Amino acid sequence: MKKIFFLLLLSSITIFTFGQANPASKPQTKEQKKQEHKEHLNELMKQYEEGSLIYAKQSAFGFKLNTDGWGVFYEHGRYKTIKTTNIWWLEFGERKSHKEEKVSTGEDIGGGFILVGNPYIFGKKNNFYYLKGGVGQQLLIGGKSNKNGVAVSGIYGGGISLGYLKPYYLNVQDATTGTTRDIKYSDSTAEEFLDPNAITGASGFTKGFGQGKIVPGAYARLALRFDYGRYNEFLSALEVGVNAEYYSQKMPILIGNPEKQFFYNGYVAIEFGKRK
Repeated sequence: MKKIFFLLLLSSITIFTFGQANPASKPQTKEQKKQEHKEHLNELMKQYEEGSLIYAKQSAFGFKLNTDGWGVFYEHGRYKTIKTTNIWWLEFGERKSHKEEKVSTGEDIGGGFILVGNPYIFGKKNNFYYLKGGVGQQLLIGGKSNKNGVAVSGIYGGGISLGYLKPYYLNVQDATTGTTRDIKYSDSTAEEFLDPNAITGASGFTKGFGQGKIVPGAYARLALRFDYGRYNEFLSALEVGVNAEYYSQKMPILIGNPEKQFFYNGYVAIEFGKRK
């Protein structure tokens, strides 16, 4: 009897002890999670007040001046860590030869010069436009010392580029008949195309679209971004960087200039956007 009573007493103590310890452990774990979450939020708020760029996503539009042309772009980014943002972008622009020079055509009338045709680029064979898509990362190097400071970030990435060679058309005049016509460079039109006396100006901007050629390529991008936006919710930045592009064939732009497959250039861009 005593033995049975002892076993029942031992079982009761064990059950009571287990019942007390087990419920207590669950609230403790929840409280720890709440406390850790609260501390994390407090840390983010502290960094935000100190000028850190805390956000979930960002989007921006920009314009860039390249050493060999121009471009416009859209960029979208998603926050990964306090220091890192994953980004992707689309960019459209034009590449030009360093030796391009615009020439104006006109007539001297009564001692004054009157423009007759559109300014043109002598010896230009093709317009070289591009459409680029890429992915990369934005790495925060130095946060703002305050909300009105400047945040410095490094940007790297790359992707695919589609080059488009559009024939460049000139309007030329026949010296005998006085009639005009639009021509592009070829073996049969080379003499007229390169005769300044026959050229009346460049043809319309749209002339030659639909006759061009798409050339695929790849590129890489490296840059520094200086975000001077007054508030973290708005992105206002100046970016300085370099591009390196390689295409599947040589890209003829200017007659008499070496045709290149590899293009290396620097750029300065200004961009505006929002963060959420």
